[in-house]
Amino acid sequence: MSSRALAEVRRLERSRNHLQPGAVSAAIHLWKEYVHLPERQQWHDYEWGNVHWYCCGNPFEARALLDAVMQAISPRSARELRRIVSRIDAVLGARISP
Repeated sequence: MSSRALAEVRRLERSRNHLQPGAVSAAIHLWKEYVHLPERQQWHDYEWGNVHWYCCGNPFEARALLDAVMQAISPRSARELRRIVSRIDAVLGARISP
């Protein structure tokens, strides 16, 4: 991401009490890590949940956070973030579609 977009994300993280510094990058990392898991584990986690999500973060909540951040920042910065997230989503989409 550009330095302008990163500065905007940092400013957003500081101004919202439900966000902490680094929350967006942690959400990207968590979502990317989940998408690259084997399908059988994703299916198991979807059906039964994962006990590690309580301590380490829920990837679905991380993805929802990314959507909220894309709505809260400027269109230009949102486009940059959307490009990163869509690449990650494409990995998951490639697995799902026949």
